Amino acid sequence: MTRLAARTTVLLTAVALVGAGAAVLAGCSATPGGTDAGTDAGTGTSATAHATAGALGAGFSDPTRPPAPEATIHPEPGSWSGVHAPDGYDVVLLSDAGDAEDAPTRTLLDTVASWAADEDVTVTTVSATDADDRIAAVTRAIDERSDLVISVGNHMVDPLAAVSPTALHQQFLVVGAEIAEPTSNVTAADWTGGGFRGEGLGPSSHYDPSTFTEERADRALRAGLAAVLHDLRGIVVWVR
Repeated sequence: MTRLAARTTVLLTAVALVGAGAAVLAGCSATPGGTDAGTDAGTGTSATAHATAGALGAGFSDPTRPPAPEATIHPEPGSWSGVHAPDGYDVVLLSDAGDAEDAPTRTLLDTVASWAADEDVTVTTVSATDADDRIAAVTRAIDERSDLVISVGNHMVDPLAAVSPTALHQQFLVVGAEIAEPTSNVTAADWTGGGFRGEGLGPSSHYDPSTFTEERADRALRAGLAAVLHDLRGIVVWVR
């Protein structure tokens, strides 16, 4: 079996496993259409969040020309610094337990923990126990019904790509990697040296583990969150 055929088989199997659960996930919403009462349709973000997140600075994006789906934007450094997690914001940190000692993933995990402490954000950790548990881990993360699921580590990219289209009510932020064809609920924050897009697909930039520094990861996380909170979703936020 070729590598492409093997990848296709894996993704088709993943979609089959989660397809039956899609209706259940949609049905868990408090209102029709897969959203909670008081929440923007299909976004998982409340009106209060928009009001209290803070404003984007000049150069984050062109407000007269919103980015197209799957587009890449290049915010000016610091243009996201005025945006912060709203009061009561909660996230799920999704990863693979086997990546805990992988240096780039460890940096991302530590960065999210540090950011959460600084922003007073509640974090629930969901980890896949092994390769066979990754699809289920994404589903568990969705079941937490958080404001945002932050995914870190290359091993979670393919499972997230398989499951996220069935959970459009849940917002995802991938840090240090990206999904090749994201739906509107998946935003990525990346940089030159990151950019893993899944097994069998070339990275959007040359993969370089040494670029996964705490400072760069923090920039990406904060810029990605700023995009999510201001409805710039389903895109790649590329930081310097």
